Amino acid sequence: MSVRPHIAWYLRWGLMLPFVLAALALAWWAYGSGLELAGFHRGQAEQELSRLRDQVAKLEEKNSQLSDKLAQYERGIQIEQSSNQATSEQLKSLADENVHLQEDLVFFQNLTATGGKDGELGVHRLTLERDKMPGEYHLRMLLVQSGQRAKTFNGSYQLVATVVENGQSTTHVFPQAESGNAQFKLSFRYYRRVEQSIQLPPDAKLESVQVRIFEQGATEPKVRQNVSLS
Repeated sequence: MSVRPHIAWYLRWGLMLPFVLAALALAWWAYGSGLELAGFHRGQAEQELSRLRDQVAKLEEKNSQLSDKLAQYERGIQIEQSSNQATSEQLKSLADENVHLQEDLVFFQNLTATGGKDGELGVHRLTLERDKMPGEYHLRMLLVQSGQRAKTFNGSYQLVATVVENGQSTTHVFPQAESGNAQFKLSFRYYRRVEQSIQLPPDAKLESVQVRIFEQGATEPKVRQNVSLS
């Protein structure tokens, strides 16, 4: 029978700890030596990593500045394009108005040359076109009262649309009610340009529109004239 002295566990771990630490240090040194032998230097790698991080931060800052400048340029281009578009539309409108004025000048010169009875009422330049919405149509006409001493014409006009619905021919009269008659009133001495939109059922086929000009107080139209789609 042998007797062994009892050693406390903390003393035993205390004796083993230096060897464990030495083994870890040796392993770390071996790892670092192996990396250096393979061409990897920790200090240089950390410097390179720090340099790359600084470069990324600078690039991000520069990218943010460029994005802000790009947004400013885009806003400037949009404003310029909007201004150019508004200018183009205004020029087009002025050009169209100039063409209409030239046409009116030639028309009235010819009308003056041909003459006519005082107070004779005529419908000129009568056109009918489809509008933007389904079933919507736009009518234009120029009312002219001839004569140098013509009196002021007071009255109204009426539009009678002939359409085909469900295989049957029907008519739609505008204005449809007395309350909507104000925009169909007329009061002029020599000429009056009229533009009017009418709304028909989208599935109806428009055949023609008759323009009827009424003098104030009269029940029968003074002028009738038909027009078809342009």
